[in-house]
Amino acid sequence: MKSLFLSWQAWALLSAAFAALTAIFAKIGIENVNSDFATFIRTIVILLAIALMLFLTGNWQAPVTVSGRSWLFLVLSGLATGASWLCYFRALKMGNAAQVAPVDKLSVVLVAMFAVLFLGERLSPAHWLGVGMVGCGAVLLALKI
Repeated sequence: MKSLFLSWQAWALLSAAFAALTAIFAKIGIENVNSDFATFIRTIVILLAIALMLFLTGNWQAPVTVSGRSWLFLVLSGLATGASWLCYFRALKMGNAAQVAPVDKLSVVLVAMFAVLFLGERLSPAHWLGVGMVGCGAVLLALKI
């Protein structure tokens, strides 16, 4: 069991499961709340949970040990995350979770394309087929038919 949690696949599956719960819990939670304020509450909870985890695991790192380049890209990542969450909660407020979440997962397609373009990663034809299927599936789930 210990080796299971040493694989990226296990952590990615857990991420997907928690993301699914995020959509369901958020859809219920924003029923009578402004979506931006709901995002604010969610962010505070995440901040506290991560702070507790860092404390419990002893993984705190002095901020001065982080390079300027890392700071830049982590700040940009944080801004992108915040923008994504604001948009996601607004979409959940307006639409069905079963349609919003798959469209949000078009990020899988965009990550694959950006990774190839900007990070020099290579995808096999089978991987590209999978990326295409994710894209098509998201579109089909978003349609009102």
